[in-house]
Amino acid sequence: MAKTQLEQLIVGGGCFWCIEAVFNELKGVTKVVSGYAGGSVPGTPTYREVGSGLTGHAEVVQVTFDANSISYRDLLHIFMSSHDPTTSNGREADFGSQYRSVIYYGNAIQKEIASVIVNEFSAYVERPITTEISPAEKFHAAEAYHQNYYANNSSASYCKAIIAPKLATLRSRYADKLKSIPV
Repeated sequence: MAKTQLEQLIVGGGCFWCIEAVFNELKGVTKVVSGYAGGSVPGTPTYREVGSGLTGHAEVVQVTFDANSISYRDLLHIFMSSHDPTTSNGREADFGSQYRSVIYYGNAIQKEIASVIVNEFSAYVERPITTEISPAEKFHAAEAYHQNYYANNSSASYCKAIIAPKLATLRSRYADKLKSIPV
């Protein structure tokens, strides 16, 4: 068996609860942390501060994955197909710069892969893709109540209306990439 090769991906595409729920279902993903990145204010931002739109941060997830089980490319492909990358500063019920579509890369290879994926997706959508591709800087974990939000709150109305349909689509499109779900 191949040795584990842990890598990280940081992306934002609307509310971090949605993106976190998607990545938590994928084989090879060992950890998903909801948080904030891309801001320009010092210190650790709070949900309320980020929600004001004044800090410059985006709601993101930091995904730790085994590159021998799932590739960075596959993760970005799933990310791009699990949100609308053509709307600037908002997704579904969430609007503001903190909900922008963004890929934070950690090195030149990740940057190149992100550019290729964005270009590939542009051929399949009618409007221009607005997904930013930016260097990863400081990641701040969100408050504890945001972590594993869908798993802990699946009966909440937001989860039922917004997240559950995303997961249904994920499960139908990417069944071969999902973790085994106990029956």
